[in-house]
Amino acid sequence: MLKRKSMSKYILSIDQGTTSSRTLVFNISGEILFTAQQEFPQIYPQDGWVEHDPEAIWDTTLATLKEAHEFAQKLDGDVIGIGITNQRETTLVWDRETHKPIYNAIVWQDRRTADICRDIKTRFDEDRLSAKTGLLLDPYFSSTKAAWILDHVKGARERAAKGELAFGTVDSFLIYRLTGGTSHATDATNASRTNLFNIHTSDWDAELLELFNVPASVLPEVKDCAADYGMTDPALLGESLPILGVAGDQQAAAIGQACFKVGDIKSTYGTGCFVILNTGTQCLSSKNRLLSTVCYRLKGQTTYALEGSIFIAGAAVQWLRDGIKIIKDAAETEGMASGLEHNHGVYLVPAFTGLGAPHWDPDARGGLFGITRDTTPEHIARAAVESVCYQTQDLFAAMAEDGVEPTSLRVDGGMVHNSWMVQFLSNILDIPVDRPKVLETTALGAAYLAGLQAGVYSSLEEVTENWQRDSGFTPAMEAEERDTLIAGWSKAVERVLG
Repeated sequence: MLKRKSMSKYILSIDQGTTSSRTLVFNISGEILFTAQQEFPQIYPQDGWVEHDPEAIWDTTLATLKEAHEFAQKLDGDVIGIGITNQRETTLVWDRETHKPIYNAIVWQDRRTADICRDIKTRFDEDRLSAKTGLLLDPYFSSTKAAWILDHVKGARERAAKGELAFGTVDSFLIYRLTGGTSHATDATNASRTNLFNIHTSDWDAELLELFNVPASVLPEVKDCAADYGMTDPALLGESLPILGVAGDQQAAAIGQACFKVGDIKSTYGTGCFVILNTGTQCLSSKNRLLSTVCYRLKGQTTYALEGSIFIAGAAVQWLRDGIKIIKDAAETEGMASGLEHNHGVYLVPAFTGLGAPHWDPDARGGLFGITRDTTPEHIARAAVESVCYQTQDLFAAMAEDGVEPTSLRVDGGMVHNSWMVQFLSNILDIPVDRPKVLETTALGAAYLAGLQAGVYSSLEEVTENWQRDSGFTPAMEAEERDTLIAGWSKAVERVLG
């Protein structure tokens, strides 16, 4: 077994996200030594449709992996393996022989299958679906995306029946490419986001495969989060490295935040925002449209989580920059928001691709409310930042109705560099919020999984020892002001849903 805390062991962690691909080099104390990152284009063919070019995903991932590998080779020590974390639900179908996708990747934000979901609801009990998968009938999940590709690419269903095609989320696609097609696999967390996987039996569900018309022939093997996923093709890096850990981005962030005890909760603020609450071996069922999901699976033992999914968080700030062009850099929003005494009644509901939990309305579209002749770019920027906090509060309110009331929260993701935003979040939630020293907890979680499989860490308790708090934020807002702000937000959401 490799000796823990030896500074001569390194892990490469691939973090394939919605807007960029990155590879980070970690030492086994969980410190970032190097980061390579490349953005790639977003494709919007129609209203509510979001796609990625799979080759752009691959090219940016491979380029950053090569950069990180070259850096690690110059260090005094060894690379023990690779961890992978990825944007979840994003769906690909590819040719097993050529490794070429037959259509663009359909992104998790995509809403094109909303009508399909409505049709299925008329003939299948959504509660029965939720009892198996923990999810809802919504275009967010992978099942209807996969069926759409098979139905809309000429000859795809016939080719699938012959065993010529493979389906997978981004992790599966990368594993397939990295291993030269020798490994078609996914992990339990990514499988649990497809609506095809029974999270209680840990198997692909035959009834659901028939319901969504996805053939078993295209499915990947489902493994533990820390497992042997194959060796990389030596032609890619000049040597063959083992892929040892895989988890969807939000579960990976929970692992990176050391949320290993029942009741531990984290919220990640990237393109979207996702709150995950560890519920242990008990799979809680929400009565308020939160999701039950796999938090992680290790040594065949599943740990479950309750999750709230917000589709637009950092993407709202990206819209300020790239859409309406009132900022040049995301960092500007902190000064713009803090420079105002209050929000002057301006609210942004960023339902650009529908609303996620707890509303689950794929047809909702965004709205900007309360604007007057005095409204400035600063007000709009503040409204965008505030919207993320209000949406988080909606999730916490739903959890409270389910009987779960967290007393503190760990946060991560690019947005939490904004200290004003984190303080406002603490104010609105009325609980302490902790920001860790290492904010790249998604990539860190994947690295920890690889380290567990390699034997660098003997237990989750050893991983927990690495977690360190950078800053703590405590509520500093009167209850009356908080209630007034939340009431204003609720009215704005009602108008969007109306």
